[in-house]
Amino acid sequence: MNKDNILEVKNLHKRFTSKGITVRAVTDVSFDVKPGETIGIVGESGCGKTTLFRSMEMLEIPDSGKIFINGQEITAKGVDIDKIRRSMGMVYQNFNLFTHMNVMDNLCLAPVRLLGMSRASAEEKANRLLDQVGLHGRGNQMPQELSGGQKQRVAIVRCLMMEPKIMLFDEPTSALDPSMIGEVLATMRMLTKLGMTMVIVTHEMKFAREIASRVLFMADGDIYEDGTPKQIFEQPQKEKTIAFIRKLKHFYYHIRDKEFDFIEMRGGIQSFADRYGLDNKIAYRLQLCTEEIVNDLLAVKTGGVIELDITVEYSEADKSTMLLCVDKGPFYNPFDKSAMEDDLGVTIIKHTACRFRHDYADGRNIVTIEI
Repeated sequence: MNKDNILEVKNLHKRFTSKGITVRAVTDVSFDVKPGETIGIVGESGCGKTTLFRSMEMLEIPDSGKIFINGQEITAKGVDIDKIRRSMGMVYQNFNLFTHMNVMDNLCLAPVRLLGMSRASAEEKANRLLDQVGLHGRGNQMPQELSGGQKQRVAIVRCLMMEPKIMLFDEPTSALDPSMIGEVLATMRMLTKLGMTMVIVTHEMKFAREIASRVLFMADGDIYEDGTPKQIFEQPQKEKTIAFIRKLKHFYYHIRDKEFDFIEMRGGIQSFADRYGLDNKIAYRLQLCTEEIVNDLLAVKTGGVIELDITVEYSEADKSTMLLCVDKGPFYNPFDKSAMEDDLGVTIIKHTACRFRHDYADGRNIVTIEI
């Protein structure tokens, strides 16, 4: 354990078995969190981030590996887990406030019972913290009288009452209306300014980008890529990270014969467009450009094996659409013609696409067309 770290996870494994089927939820995960860092953990549903979060709290017992919190191994046999948890603040998506208690009672219960704080001192501290998060005078209200954003701010204050060394957040905005997310974001920005160490599991990319100092992208139960928000969201290096950040959807079609089923290919593109809500104009342009470039690439084939792979890529993040054609064979640039305006197919692509280019690598012509 590095004494400079508030949290350290080493070679963590967790799997679940049900009806004879074993699922590896977390596989050999290792990372550390230094004081003052705000770590955002993101990834597709089912990637293992919730299991990792629950393991850090020991709500799920890892199969193997070690977890250190503030220098203490919470995974060690015989450890006083409840004592270690007192140094951890845990905020959940469903707030978990006691509904039969008012706000002040929710905030004072733990510090009075566990820390020995007097009720008067606890109330003084609670009122000060409520003021900091914009909830002045809400102490006598019941949780059901508060909005979702207000409940989450109370839940955060409840953690702060225990003066934690680190705070763990499990999807803190997932149960909120979009109008309320800003309230929680502002509160967490305040915590970063105060130097609070935080680990946040979230599916909200904008939230992670704005609040985190470091982002861990999880895939297949492991930390797939680790970097600053700028590195992960603007300059991701790995394939799965790129697809996740851009929320890419794909349609594939493989041509192995000149007499391929053209109607099937065109219908597949239309079905893809319908499934993801692409505008009819975009769908038509995709079909048109695909038809022209495929006909052009196949027209120069005089023999040999035909390996032409078509990929349509749509990004839900920025609504961009791209057509990629990879053709195995000798160098042939369909755009490198003496008079492009005299070639009908190229002219159609030129006036339909935003951008287009040709590359040649590993014995393949690669045509990229952005719609």
